[in-house]
This record gives sequence, C-alpha cells and structure tokens, in this order.
Amino acid sequence: MGCARNDVDSEELAGRLASRGWELTDDEADVVVVNTCGFIDAAKKDSIDALLAAADSGAKVVAVGCMAQRYGAELAAELPEADAVLSFDDYEDISGRLDDVLAGRSLVPHQPTDRRTLLPISPVRRQEAASSVAIPGHTRGPASGPRVLRSRLVGGPTASLKLASGCDRRCTFCAIPSFRGSFVSRHPSDILEEAQWLADDGVKELVLVSENSTSYGKDLGDVRLLESFLPRLAEVEGIERIRVAYLQPAEMRPGLLEVLLGTPKLAPYLDLSFQHSSPKILRRMKRFGGTDAFLALIEQARAIAPEVGIRTNVITGFPGEDEGDLAELERFLTEARMDAVGVFGYSDEEGTAAVGLDGHVPQDEIDERVAMLASLVDELGVQRAADRIGESVGVLVEEVGEYVEGRAAHQGPEVDGTATLRATSPAAYRIGEIIAARVVDADGLDLVAEPATER
Repeated sequence: MGCARNDVDSEELAGRLASRGWELTDDEADVVVVNTCGFIDAAKKDSIDALLAAADSGAKVVAVGCMAQRYGAELAAELPEADAVLSFDDYEDISGRLDDVLAGRSLVPHQPTDRRTLLPISPVRRQEAASSVAIPGHTRGPASGPRVLRSRLVGGPTASLKLASGCDRRCTFCAIPSFRGSFVSRHPSDILEEAQWLADDGVKELVLVSENSTSYGKDLGDVRLLESFLPRLAEVEGIERIRVAYLQPAEMRPGLLEVLLGTPKLAPYLDLSFQHSSPKILRRMKRFGGTDAFLALIEQARAIAPEVGIRTNVITGFPGEDEGDLAELERFLTEARMDAVGVFGYSDEEGTAAVGLDGHVPQDEIDERVAMLASLVDELGVQRAADRIGESVGVLVEEVGEYVEGRAAHQGPEVDGTATLRATSPAAYRIGEIIAARVVDADGLDLVAEPATER
C-alpha cells in the first residue's frame, strides 16, 4: 500500500522470504503480508480494508509497514483480524516471524517510539550508528548469498530504487519522520550494485525515491553528493533513463539543477514538493519560499531544459489559510504551468504540530477549496499537454497490444499521464525500448505521438 518507497520495502521483504524458501502465490496462500501506509486517513483506511480482505481469504494475516510501525500494539488491539502486527525491527527475520504466525505462537506487538531518537542528531555521526538500526531498503545480503536482498513483485521496464530513508525536516503537518526516523543516505556502492541488478532484470528506467532526495549525502560528509553521483549512476549498463523523485524546493541548488536537467539519461523531470506558495502558510508549515521564489526556480529550470516536466502536490485548507493565501496559491499554479499537480485537503494528523495551530478551516470549506483547485489544475494540465503538440519526445514502451503504450520523459510512472504511439505495426515494438517520436495530439494529460521512423 502507499508510495513507491513502500514498493521497494515490499520487494525487500519478498527477497528475504525467497532466500528462506518461501514462495509467492496468487491464491490459497498460507499467510498474507500487507505492507501498510500510515500517512493520511484515506491511505490508512485503504490499508485496513486490505487487511480485512486478506483475513476473509482464510489465510493468516500479518501487518507490516508504516501504519503497523506507527501504531503497533494499538493497531493489534483494534484489528484482531490481523494475526500479527510487526515493526521494521522484525524485517531482518521476517521468515521467522511468519513461521511463528503459522505455528500459532503468540507475538507481542511493539510499543511505538519516535524513531528519530534511535540515531544521533548530527547527520555526520549517523552512518556508523545506522548499522544497528533497522532501516527498510538499506540492507545488503550476506557475503555468501545474493548481495541484493530484493525480489521484484511487478515486472516491466521501470523500477524504484531507494536513495535514502527518513527525514530531518519538521513540517508541521507531517508525521512521517516520527515513524520513519532521521535521514540516512544509502552508500553509493550499494545503490550502484542494486541498479545493475535491476538492469540485469530488464529494467530500463530507474525512479530514485526517498523522503527527501535533495538531502542525499549530507550524512556521508558531502552535501553535494547527488550532483557527482547521478552521472555515475547514468553509466550503469542497461539503464536508459533515470528520474529523481521527492525534491525539496528549499534545497535545490544551481549545480544540482544543471545535473538533473543536463546529464544524459536523466529525464528532464522535476518532482518538487511545493505544498503551498503563500509565504505565511509556508512559515506555519515550517517550510520556506513563496510564489515568486518558486516561479523563479521553475524559470531557471526551463532556461536549462524548456521541455522539462514538473509535478507537485499542494495542500489547501491548512490552519490559518485565508482568501488571500488561497489567491496566492491560485496565482502560483496558474503562472507555473506545471504538467501535473496533486491537490489535497488538510486533515489533522495526530502527533503533528499543526493540530495545535489556531485558525482551523471548516471541513466544508476545505472541500470547496479542494474542488476549486482540482478543477483549476486539471484545466492547466490539459493546456500544458496541448502545448506539447509538435514536441519531440522519447517514449519508453511499457505495453504492446492493439496500441503501443508508454511514457515520455516528462511523465512519471502512474501519475503524470501516458503516451500512445500511433504505429502502423505495433507488434514491431518491444517493451523497454525508448522510441523517438513527435507529439501530434493530447487527451487530458495523455499524449498521442507518431514514431520518427515507422517500422
């Protein structure tokens, strides 16, 4: 459930289980492991529904992931349908925990703690201490076995790859750092090794994920490590495209922007976490910037790569947001002309500072603002897609059938639309190819393109 980071964690769990003889099955499973999401109410509800559906199958049910980590014993008490609720600390011996479940042995659910307290406050002191803390997606296999502890659960030419885990930011609306912990970078050698493993499995596009990719390397003694590392990653044999997700606008640097948008094989694509653009609301969120600074950043990006794809998420209805703040956010979205924008209504998350702020907006007003902004960004996204008619693009082929379906470089997986190749002989194309094409039409965020050379 949840984000691409959870997808990677699920594949680590699958790799650990496969190394101990467990087999993945589509039906009649002995045990179902649900990797839950604990970010917002809607995601938590989806995770609960998945756990209940798994219990209806008659299999043993185990909850892992962010919601399980965040609530532990509380979740176990409120959801007796789950045979076990496990923490990140259980991942190393996930096979043993499932053995316990199948044998009917009782497992005492954990009492959650703030995982930020497990590592030193100073980033440069974390790497040594991190070896004794369970951090999903950071573990290497034993010297005598597979070096990459991961089994792909979904095939295809695209895969997510973890840069880091955790977050040191203190955004007042976000509880993630409390259960994911402090920011910890993966060593470049581990990332390169996993990238090559994915390439050998047929992956052509890597999506680098973390809670905050722009901080990569600060705990390794080099705050600009991402700039020097990305060109090295682009040299991995078999990888044709790389995109970096979860970029913080306040941490963007001119040198990083040049590398992201000027390095061969890096998709001209910026996934920027703006969240809002009113300086007042951003300060209340404990974030930085504002409309004019954000527009200047986008202008810099388009000066380097006019074709750059830009996506973001914004929150409306944050405590204290008035009509002026909403108008400022509208101005930003209108002038920024981004390719894709997710609009979310604010909701209280227990344990966050925003819960105690004054000026909470009534729910019906939040709903109205979400609907208004969603309509606006839908219209703007359609216009932006139409502006791309006539543009040359490289389409990564993901599906071949009656049509050839894929994504252009400015389109991230699952969220930014698709590109359909208008090909006379679809069977002549192979999944994983990147086809040079020209955009000839747009349907919403989706594009229609004609191959530069027909087959």
